[in-house]
Amino acid sequence: MNGIAYTRYELLRTFRNRRFFLFSLGFPLIFFWLIAAPQHNKVISGTGLTYATYYMVSLASFGTMMSMISTGARIAGERQAGWTRQLRISPLSVRAYFRAKVLTAYAMALSSLLLLYISGSLLGVSLSAGRWLAMTGLIMVGLLPFAALGILVGHLVNTDSVGPLMGGLVSILAFLGGAWFAITSGFLHAFGQFLPSWWLVQARNVALDGHAWGARGWITVAAWTAILAAGAAWAYRRDTARV
Repeated sequence: MNGIAYTRYELLRTFRNRRFFLFSLGFPLIFFWLIAAPQHNKVISGTGLTYATYYMVSLASFGTMMSMISTGARIAGERQAGWTRQLRISPLSVRAYFRAKVLTAYAMALSSLLLLYISGSLLGVSLSAGRWLAMTGLIMVGLLPFAALGILVGHLVNTDSVGPLMGGLVSILAFLGGAWFAITSGFLHAFGQFLPSWWLVQARNVALDGHAWGARGWITVAAWTAILAAGAAWAYRRDTARV
Protein backbone atom coordinates (compact mmCIF):
# COMPACT_ATOMS: atom_id res chain seq x y z
CA MET A 1 0.00 0.00 0.00
CA ASN A 2 1.47 3.37 -0.98
CA GLY A 3 1.03 6.66 0.85
CA ILE A 4 -1.58 8.11 -1.53
CA ALA A 5 -3.77 5.02 -1.41
CA TYR A 6 -3.58 4.89 2.38
CA THR A 7 -4.46 8.59 2.73
CA ARG A 8 -7.46 8.12 0.44
CA TYR A 9 -8.56 5.11 2.49
CA GLU A 10 -8.25 7.09 5.73
CA LEU A 11 -10.34 9.98 4.38
CA LEU A 12 -13.09 7.70 3.08
CA ARG A 13 -13.20 5.69 6.29
CA THR A 14 -13.39 8.77 8.46
CA PHE A 15 -16.12 10.56 6.55
CA ARG A 16 -18.25 7.40 6.42
CA ASN A 17 -18.18 7.15 10.20
CA ARG A 18 -21.47 8.40 11.64
CA ARG A 19 -19.99 8.92 15.09
CA PHE A 20 -17.50 11.33 13.50
CA PHE A 21 -20.31 13.58 12.35
CA LEU A 22 -22.04 13.43 15.73
CA PHE A 23 -19.09 14.10 18.01
CA SER A 24 -16.55 15.99 15.91
CA LEU A 25 -18.97 18.12 13.90
CA GLY A 26 -22.22 18.01 15.85
CA PHE A 27 -21.13 19.15 19.30
CA PRO A 28 -19.60 22.51 18.28
CA LEU A 29 -22.68 23.30 16.16
CA ILE A 30 -25.08 22.39 18.95
CA PHE A 31 -23.16 24.53 21.44
CA PHE A 32 -23.07 27.43 19.00
CA TRP A 33 -26.81 27.42 18.31
CA LEU A 34 -27.68 26.95 21.98
CA ILE A 35 -25.41 29.72 23.23
CA ALA A 36 -25.34 32.25 20.40
CA ALA A 37 -28.70 31.95 18.64
CA PRO A 38 -30.96 33.23 21.44
CA GLN A 39 -28.99 36.49 21.70
CA HIS A 40 -27.10 36.64 18.41
CA ASN A 41 -27.87 40.31 17.77
CA LYS A 42 -26.88 41.47 21.25
CA VAL A 43 -23.53 43.16 21.67
CA ILE A 44 -21.11 41.96 24.34
CA SER A 45 -20.40 44.84 26.68
CA GLY A 46 -17.06 46.53 26.12
CA THR A 47 -16.23 44.65 22.91
CA GLY A 48 -18.56 45.94 20.22
CA LEU A 49 -19.00 42.31 19.10
CA THR A 50 -22.22 40.39 18.77
CA TYR A 51 -22.58 37.09 20.60
CA ALA A 52 -22.84 35.32 17.25
CA THR A 53 -19.45 36.63 16.10
CA TYR A 54 -17.69 35.99 19.40
CA TYR A 55 -18.91 32.43 19.86
CA MET A 56 -18.52 31.47 16.23
CA VAL A 57 -14.79 32.09 16.35
CA SER A 58 -14.43 30.68 19.89
CA LEU A 59 -16.21 27.43 19.07
CA ALA A 60 -14.22 27.19 15.86
CA SER A 61 -11.20 26.70 18.11
CA PHE A 62 -13.01 24.13 20.26
CA GLY A 63 -14.39 22.20 17.27
CA THR A 64 -11.13 22.02 15.38
CA MET A 65 -9.21 21.01 18.50
CA MET A 66 -11.67 18.15 19.02
CA SER A 67 -11.32 17.10 15.38
CA MET A 68 -7.54 16.92 15.62
CA ILE A 69 -7.33 15.05 18.91
CA SER A 70 -10.00 12.56 17.83
CA THR A 71 -7.33 10.99 15.61
CA GLY A 72 -6.24 9.24 18.79
CA ALA A 73 -9.48 7.29 19.02
CA ARG A 74 -9.07 5.87 15.53
CA ILE A 75 -5.45 4.92 16.18
CA ALA A 76 -6.35 3.19 19.45
CA GLY A 77 -9.04 1.20 17.65
CA GLU A 78 -6.62 0.19 14.90
CA ARG A 79 -4.08 -0.98 17.45
CA GLN A 80 -6.65 -3.10 19.24
CA ALA A 81 -7.84 -4.66 15.96
CA GLY A 82 -4.27 -5.43 14.87
CA TRP A 83 -4.46 -3.14 11.84
CA THR A 84 -1.35 -1.14 12.76
CA ARG A 85 0.59 -4.42 13.05
CA GLN A 86 -0.38 -5.24 9.48
CA LEU A 87 0.66 -1.78 8.29
CA ARG A 88 4.10 -2.15 9.82
CA ILE A 89 4.85 -5.19 7.70
CA SER A 90 3.52 -3.50 4.56
CA PRO A 91 5.57 -1.22 2.23
CA LEU A 92 3.86 1.83 3.81
CA SER A 93 6.51 4.12 5.32
CA VAL A 94 6.22 5.59 8.80
CA ARG A 95 6.27 9.09 7.28
CA ALA A 96 3.35 8.24 4.97
CA TYR A 97 1.45 6.78 7.94
CA PHE A 98 1.81 9.95 10.01
CA ARG A 99 1.11 12.18 7.01
CA ALA A 100 -2.18 10.39 6.33
CA LYS A 101 -3.27 10.77 9.96
CA VAL A 102 -2.47 14.50 10.00
CA LEU A 103 -4.13 15.20 6.65
CA THR A 104 -7.26 13.34 7.74
CA ALA A 105 -7.39 15.31 10.98
CA TYR A 106 -7.07 18.58 9.05
CA ALA A 107 -9.87 17.52 6.71
CA MET A 108 -12.08 16.97 9.77
CA ALA A 109 -11.08 20.34 11.22
CA LEU A 110 -11.86 22.18 7.98
CA SER A 111 -15.26 20.50 7.83
CA SER A 112 -16.00 21.68 11.38
CA LEU A 113 -14.86 25.20 10.50
CA LEU A 114 -16.99 25.33 7.36
CA LEU A 115 -20.15 24.33 9.21
CA LEU A 116 -19.53 26.90 11.95
CA TYR A 117 -18.82 29.62 9.40
CA ILE A 118 -22.08 28.82 7.60
CA SER A 119 -23.98 28.86 10.91
CA GLY A 120 -22.38 32.17 11.86
CA SER A 121 -23.34 33.70 8.53
CA LEU A 122 -26.94 32.56 9.03
CA LEU A 123 -26.98 34.44 12.33
CA GLY A 124 -25.66 37.63 10.77
CA VAL A 125 -21.88 37.32 11.16
CA SER A 126 -20.22 39.41 8.46
CA LEU A 127 -16.44 39.60 7.97
CA SER A 128 -14.27 40.65 5.08
CA ALA A 129 -12.84 37.88 2.91
CA GLY A 130 -9.35 38.78 4.11
CA ARG A 131 -10.27 38.28 7.76
CA TRP A 132 -12.05 34.98 7.09
CA LEU A 133 -8.94 33.69 5.33
CA ALA A 134 -6.47 35.09 7.86
CA MET A 135 -8.34 33.58 10.80
CA THR A 136 -8.63 30.21 9.08
CA GLY A 137 -4.94 30.18 8.21
CA LEU A 138 -3.90 31.00 11.76
CA ILE A 139 -6.19 28.30 13.16
CA MET A 140 -4.59 25.79 10.81
CA VAL A 141 -1.15 26.68 12.19
CA GLY A 142 -2.43 26.58 15.78
CA LEU A 143 -3.71 23.04 15.27
CA LEU A 144 -0.28 21.53 14.61
CA PRO A 145 0.46 20.59 18.24
CA PHE A 146 -2.99 18.99 18.56
CA ALA A 147 -2.35 16.81 15.53
CA ALA A 148 0.72 15.47 17.31
CA LEU A 149 -1.20 15.15 20.58
CA GLY A 150 -3.86 12.98 18.93
CA ILE A 151 -1.21 10.61 17.54
CA LEU A 152 0.55 10.49 20.92
CA VAL A 153 -2.62 9.63 22.81
CA GLY A 154 -3.66 7.03 20.26
CA HIS A 155 -0.41 5.11 20.69
CA LEU A 156 -0.39 5.24 24.49
CA VAL A 157 -3.90 4.26 25.59
CA ASN A 158 -6.46 1.60 24.68
CA THR A 159 -9.97 2.01 23.33
CA ASP A 160 -11.51 1.84 26.81
CA SER A 161 -9.51 4.83 28.01
CA VAL A 162 -9.15 6.98 24.91
CA GLY A 163 -12.69 8.38 24.88
CA PRO A 164 -12.74 9.77 28.43
CA LEU A 165 -9.14 10.96 28.09
CA MET A 166 -9.85 12.83 24.87
CA GLY A 167 -13.02 14.39 26.24
CA GLY A 168 -11.23 15.51 29.39
CA LEU A 169 -8.25 16.90 27.48
CA VAL A 170 -10.35 18.91 25.06
CA SER A 171 -12.58 20.28 27.84
CA ILE A 172 -9.67 21.34 30.05
CA LEU A 173 -7.64 22.83 27.20
CA ALA A 174 -10.68 24.70 25.85
CA PHE A 175 -11.44 26.09 29.30
CA LEU A 176 -7.87 27.20 30.00
CA GLY A 177 -7.60 28.59 26.48
CA GLY A 178 -10.61 30.84 27.00
CA ALA A 179 -12.93 29.22 24.47
CA TRP A 180 -15.96 29.41 26.76
CA PHE A 181 -15.36 32.88 28.18
CA ALA A 182 -12.55 35.41 28.05
CA ILE A 183 -9.93 35.02 30.80
CA THR A 184 -8.44 38.48 31.16
CA SER A 185 -6.56 38.42 34.47
CA GLY A 186 -5.30 36.32 37.35
CA PHE A 187 -3.42 33.04 37.51
CA LEU A 188 -5.41 31.33 34.74
CA HIS A 189 -4.66 34.20 32.39
CA ALA A 190 -0.93 33.93 33.05
CA PHE A 191 -0.89 30.13 32.98
CA GLY A 192 -3.04 29.83 29.88
CA GLN A 193 -0.54 31.71 27.75
CA PHE A 194 1.89 28.80 28.08
CA LEU A 195 -0.63 26.44 26.43
CA PRO A 196 -1.21 25.93 22.70
CA SER A 197 -4.98 26.05 23.23
CA TRP A 198 -4.70 29.68 24.39
CA TRP A 199 -3.12 30.73 21.12
CA LEU A 200 -5.52 28.63 19.08
CA VAL A 201 -8.36 30.59 20.66
CA GLN A 202 -6.48 33.85 20.16
CA ALA A 203 -6.50 33.19 16.42
CA ARG A 204 -10.01 34.63 16.58
CA ASN A 205 -8.50 38.07 17.14
CA VAL A 206 -7.64 38.25 13.45
CA ALA A 207 -11.37 38.17 12.71
CA LEU A 208 -12.36 40.37 15.64
CA ASP A 209 -9.82 43.19 15.53
CA GLY A 210 -7.35 42.31 12.78
CA HIS A 211 -4.44 41.46 15.12
CA ALA A 212 -2.58 38.14 14.88
CA TRP A 213 -0.25 36.52 17.40
CA GLY A 214 2.87 38.19 18.66
CA ALA A 215 6.24 36.45 18.96
CA ARG A 216 5.20 34.69 22.17
CA GLY A 217 2.32 32.98 20.41
CA TRP A 218 4.47 31.67 17.56
CA ILE A 219 7.16 30.45 19.97
CA THR A 220 4.63 28.68 22.21
CA VAL A 221 2.91 26.90 19.31
CA ALA A 222 6.25 25.90 17.75
CA ALA A 223 7.62 24.61 21.06
CA TRP A 224 4.56 22.50 21.82
CA THR A 225 4.50 21.16 18.27
CA ALA A 226 8.12 20.02 18.60
CA ILE A 227 7.59 18.50 22.06
CA LEU A 228 4.40 16.64 21.16
CA ALA A 229 5.75 15.48 17.78
CA ALA A 230 8.76 14.00 19.57
CA GLY A 231 6.38 12.36 22.04
CA ALA A 232 4.27 10.93 19.21
CA ALA A 233 7.36 9.48 17.52
CA TRP A 234 8.51 7.95 20.82
CA ALA A 235 5.04 6.44 21.46
CA TYR A 236 5.00 4.95 17.96
CA ARG A 237 8.43 3.37 18.42
CA ARG A 238 7.42 2.08 21.85
CA ASP A 239 4.27 0.52 20.43
CA THR A 240 6.24 -0.99 17.56
CA ALA A 241 8.76 -2.57 19.94
CA ARG A 242 5.93 -4.44 21.67
CA VAL A 243 4.90 -6.22 18.47
